[in-house]
Amino acid sequence: MYSAQKKSITAWAEEDRPREKLLLKGRSSLSDSELIAILIGSGSREKSAVELSRDLLHHFNNDLNLLAKAGINELMKFKGIGEAKAISIVSALEIGRRRKANGVELKTSLNSSEKVYEYLKPFLMDLRHEEFWIILVDKSLKPIRHFQIGQGGVSAVIADPKMIFKPAIELLASGIIISHNHPSGKLAPSPEDINLTKKVKNAGLFLDIQILDHIIFADNGYYSFAEENML
Repeated sequence: MYSAQKKSITAWAEEDRPREKLLLKGRSSLSDSELIAILIGSGSREKSAVELSRDLLHHFNNDLNLLAKAGINELMKFKGIGEAKAISIVSALEIGRRRKANGVELKTSLNSSEKVYEYLKPFLMDLRHEEFWIILVDKSLKPIRHFQIGQGGVSAVIADPKMIFKPAIELLASGIIISHNHPSGKLAPSPEDINLTKKVKNAGLFLDIQILDHIIFADNGYYSFAEENML
């Protein structure tokens, strides 16, 4: 019988139950699988919530960043993960992403491509589609505002130069940093990326607003047009 072979979380020793373990030892004492087990609440007939969570993490190489890329339908392919549990996992990971975004320090001078890359991580990390962002900066290279200008599919995004310069003019920005992500992880710019960069740079010269850099963002690194003397 199942009941003789598998134990539910409530049948475990108190110190081994994820919820009770969190209360007794604190949240940092829980493994990733135990935290996910709390999110999904219950397992399947064959596996406990923790076992199911371990299988789920194993599929994503025990990498929460890879798990964060998974959509609801992908998670529902796992036996024991229904729509409600998948939504809980996706929602929790999205909260974590937004927490990082809200913690971005707006007063840091973006005087290097590496700093720009770190600044953009909360917005572009883990995405499975392309997005185009701009960062408006003042004369000290400190951010004024950041905006998402466009969103596309897996391999392309359309950015309208008018939408890039409209907020820059309204907010009296001294410079603009443009960026888009490559979900594929490939950092080399495409011919379209190069043409867009030239087009935006020329428009900036006419408006006396400098394009400081174009960052191609990938989870594993970045490509800087400024660093590569492509501006």
